Amino acid sequence: MDWIKKIIRPLLLFGLPLVVIACTVSYKFNGSSINYDKVKTISIADFPIKSEYVYAPLATKFNEDLKDIFIRQTRLQLLKPNQNADLQIDGEITGYNQYNQAVSADGYSSETKLTITVNVRFVNNTNHAEDFEQQFSAFRTYDSSQLLTAVQDGLIAEMSKEITDQIFNATVANW
Repeated sequence: MDWIKKIIRPLLLFGLPLVVIACTVSYKFNGSSINYDKVKTISIADFPIKSEYVYAPLATKFNEDLKDIFIRQTRLQLLKPNQNADLQIDGEITGYNQYNQAVSADGYSSETKLTITVNVRFVNNTNHAEDFEQQFSAFRTYDSSQLLTAVQDGLIAEMSKEITDQIFNATVANW
């Protein structure tokens, strides 16, 4: 039994550092999985509104939010859309609609659903297997007793953030 105690101490002394060195955990807090050796630049074109109903501040808010998420959460350099970037994102806002969501007992609408739909084209010039064209959407409901003009700026801010998060995850997070 004495010989086991003599062997365990040197094994722990040499073995524990090897185990610690071999077991490394890599985690990125922004969720992106970009190979910065290959991908250095991104271009994001402004998304025009091509829906039947147009609310001009929507395009400005969405375009700023989309560029902002890539600037804040990656080390990619933002280029103008006409420059040849490693990653290219463009598209259009194809839907800005409101629908009656629920009807109250008196037969009138009690909730209205506001939906934003965005069509996105993504090109990865370093790996064209990741290219796609896809639609992303988000919706919020609000009480029908409120006017759309009273709530739309707050709802647009929430939905724009949700859609830009979806686009970020689909393009560079590779979940």
